Amino acid sequence: MVENTTANTASKEKIWTKDFALICMANFFIFLGFQMTLPTIPLFVQHLGGSDQLIGVITGIFTFSALLLRPYAGHALESRGRQFVYMIGLAIFVISVGSYAIIASIAFLFIMRVIQGIGWGFSTTATGTIATDLIPPKRRGEGMGYFGLSGNLALAFGPALGLTLAGKISFTQLFLICSALGVVALVLSSQIRYKKVEQSRHKTVTVKFDIFEKSAIQPSVLLFFITVTFGGIASFLPLYTAEEGIAGIEVYFLVYALFLMVSRTFAGRLYDKKGHLLVFLPGTLMILFAMILLVWLPNSLVLYIAAALYGLGFGSVQPALQAWSVDKAPSNRKGMANATFFSFFDLGVGVGAMAFGQIASAFGYSFIYLTAGASVFVSMLLYIILLVNSSRKTA
Repeated sequence: MVENTTANTASKEKIWTKDFALICMANFFIFLGFQMTLPTIPLFVQHLGGSDQLIGVITGIFTFSALLLRPYAGHALESRGRQFVYMIGLAIFVISVGSYAIIASIAFLFIMRVIQGIGWGFSTTATGTIATDLIPPKRRGEGMGYFGLSGNLALAFGPALGLTLAGKISFTQLFLICSALGVVALVLSSQIRYKKVEQSRHKTVTVKFDIFEKSAIQPSVLLFFITVTFGGIASFLPLYTAEEGIAGIEVYFLVYALFLMVSRTFAGRLYDKKGHLLVFLPGTLMILFAMILLVWLPNSLVLYIAAALYGLGFGSVQPALQAWSVDKAPSNRKGMANATFFSFFDLGVGVGAMAFGQIASAFGYSFIYLTAGASVFVSMLLYIILLVNSSRKTA
């Protein structure tokens, strides 16, 4: 009897189930398609005759449209179910990215980027919640770290593959390949057994303007100031290195992703055992150093060191903050917690991309990373303030 109980407990604590493997694979393919477009969209905007300001707007509008839809996606996850939201998001992503193959004007690209953002907002809000459903609560930090590896693996190959293909094939062919990867994600996701929507036994009151989960606000705000840096890297680093005559931007993304994956192997377990204190400050410090190196940027070696530091830092901080967001949320608000978390993620990337487009035009590309470093420093200060306030309450 004791052995059976132990076996059942071990089974309940298992992370790597068939459904978890399927959501990880689906996440890999959709992120691969997305990551291939990330460094190539700025090149495509240049190809269409756009300026640095337009590059920032085209990049930013994608994240803002995702941001606006995330609260609705969070509610729909609890009312319509995980599968409905995820499949709709994937389908919109496939259609919008495929449409890039026939785009010949920036105006049309702007419209389709808005639509792509809607699909991305639905799919990424859903996939984080689906993964949360499938991971044992006591191993959530570790499980989210493993789940994040699927996106990180795509990041290891996506940007470099996209940039390489952009130099060898047409943009039309490139975007059709990206869309096809989304189709693969659709097929895989259709095989997952999704958690059924829980019907509350108590009558609930619909709250007007319920657009975020309150318990997820603190880690999400911290994330915002960190993901501002991502807007500068994704949108302008290929252009910055080209202007400086520094080779190896494809290698940068590869090194970044490899160290991101390394951090995922231990950061999640460290969060589960010790909490966010031993994860957040070391991680943000590495991100800050990475931004300083990008301001300096004398050669390719420094570029690669910055990639390694950014990968280790971001790979440690992001899953810890996501686990923190979900852990504090009520069981029927996990979807809204994920929606809140990714809304602030999108807001940081969007604000960064748009602001950095103006900064690049006025002051040059290097000033982007000085501003980004200041944003990371703000996140660190806010975290310290939260710790001090928390210790005073418990004293």
